[in-house]
Amino acid sequence: MAKNMYYRNSNLLQFKMKYIKALSTITFVLLTAFILQSCDSGPAGPGIWKNEQISSSDQSRFHDLNDKLFAALKTNDENQLENIMSEDFIAVTNKKRQVELVSNRFKEDKYKLLDEYYVSSRFIHGDTIKGVLKGGGNYSIYCPGGVKEMYIACFVPQNIPNQYMITAVYCKFEYGWKLNMLETSAYAKNGKNAFELYNAAKASYAKGYLVNALNYGASAINCTRPSSIWKYDNEAEISYFYNQVLNDVSAKYRVPLAIKGAPIHLEIIRIFNQEDATGTFPMIYYLTNVKVSDTTAIKKENEGIRKVIDQTIAGFDKENKYVLYSAFNEWPTGVKTVQHFDMRQKIN
Repeated sequence: MAKNMYYRNSNLLQFKMKYIKALSTITFVLLTAFILQSCDSGPAGPGIWKNEQISSSDQSRFHDLNDKLFAALKTNDENQLENIMSEDFIAVTNKKRQVELVSNRFKEDKYKLLDEYYVSSRFIHGDTIKGVLKGGGNYSIYCPGGVKEMYIACFVPQNIPNQYMITAVYCKFEYGWKLNMLETSAYAKNGKNAFELYNAAKASYAKGYLVNALNYGASAINCTRPSSIWKYDNEAEISYFYNQVLNDVSAKYRVPLAIKGAPIHLEIIRIFNQEDATGTFPMIYYLTNVKVSDTTAIKKENEGIRKVIDQTIAGFDKENKYVLYSAFNEWPTGVKTVQHFDMRQKIN
């Protein structure tokens, strides 16, 4: 009888030991799952994290979203894009056009990540990110309200001179992280962003190169909003400076403007920026009596203009990689097609 009691106690003890061991295992598994879930649930509180401040696990998740986005942009696959889009973005009326524009820009060059932000919103109506570009230039990014967490990625081309930023905004919804905004707009001309172009404009103005200053200023204005949620802190200052230079140029250079030092009477009828795949350069439209169909004579005449253009427009043949000319026999009005002959002068 005592022997049976011993076996019963022994079995009970073994059962308790197995139970405690199993309970410990379950507790460890649940604790591990909780920790892993916590790591994937986002930040502990409100805040803004930029680039290397974002945890490696969060970056990995976000970069995976970017990879899926770029894979779809490469083929302009609207159906594939809709798989990663939010319900709100899918419902946008001009969504197809937006995607097409971004897809076309994406195909121009290899894009790199300029800056990325992980935002846990501090305010119900939105938040504001304050940033500084590596080469200088303070800017603000407005984060729309309505969601608790969002990820913002700003991409720019690596090689081409005229650069368009691609901005992707992902938001965390009940149904997961989804692309909520995608757009593209001018970020740089000749490899310079708005801040750098503004500095170049001020430097040209200080030298008395008014037209160069105006052209740099116009490019800076064009690049001040590389995204609808991006704003340079000195945007108003850039605009004020541009208008000041515009008034100076308008007062000094009135078209038709005779080209000083030219062997015959030639008149400039328009000066502006011209953009192509190689960059953004100053363009002169001018009137000539030489038939533009006689390209040999037009080229010879233009060689003479290049030698004396600085007498009319100070600094025009400086600070630029190329200067462009277009010869006309009559004023282009936009009403009808006017024959002309285009030429390019390499400067630097």
